Amino acid sequence: MRRYAGEIFYILLGAGILAASFNLLLIPHQLLSGGLSGVAMLIGYFTDWNIGLIYFIGNLPLIIWGLITIGRRFILLSVISVIATTWLMQIIPVMAVTSEPILGAVFGGVLFGIATGLSLRAGGSTGGFDIIGSIVTRKRDFPLGTFLFTVNGLVILALGYFKNNWDLALYSMLSIYLTSKLIDTIHIRHVKVTVFIITRNEQSLIDELVKLPRGVTVIRTEGAFTQTSQTMLMTVTTRYELAELKKIIFQTDPKAWVNIVETTGIWGDFRRL
Repeated sequence: MRRYAGEIFYILLGAGILAASFNLLLIPHQLLSGGLSGVAMLIGYFTDWNIGLIYFIGNLPLIIWGLITIGRRFILLSVISVIATTWLMQIIPVMAVTSEPILGAVFGGVLFGIATGLSLRAGGSTGGFDIIGSIVTRKRDFPLGTFLFTVNGLVILALGYFKNNWDLALYSMLSIYLTSKLIDTIHIRHVKVTVFIITRNEQSLIDELVKLPRGVTVIRTEGAFTQTSQTMLMTVTTRYELAELKKIIFQTDPKAWVNIVETTGIWGDFRRL
């Protein structure tokens, strides 16, 4: 448990920030966040049901799906995040800390982005569509961003239509936009990245990397100054798996040199079949 103490700390910190952004900034003004939490808020606004419990119940099938499909640390950390967020939402009172909806949207979106970014950097997520993202991108090259944008757009349109208040809908859109920008800043901009690893513990690292659902290419290299032979491993992964990959690399070879670059597109299959 001690080896995961750092990850759990950031997951719990992110859960606290997320619950605060919901109960203090977004919900009091009936604004929406992105993803599954936004759907939970929309249902809660029209039914007066407990939004935290709706959020938890909505995550349950995704968590079960993730445990069956992935069954790794990402899902377990996501479970901790969802449970902690739900619990904290019952403790933190729903109370507006600002009377201006636009300020609630701006700072609510910023805090939501910080919370999600911290969770992703710790190797987990805040649940919801991030779990879907992890599952789908392991199985196929799916345009997840388009899917999430469409779902969020439909939820926001529903808010504006049924509430007959397009100001709230536009404020919610602003909040979701700021959330995405903060996630990009804290975590990584693109869904896929290419990782180049120069190591002298070639076989040990390969033995660990091939356990992941990604292919690994071995490239023979030579140091320009030392003129000694080395090995460079190249693999492409998703942002959801990057924290786990980095942990594997530095546990296996702490002296490895790693270069992570943005991948704008891939032709062909990048999974290990």
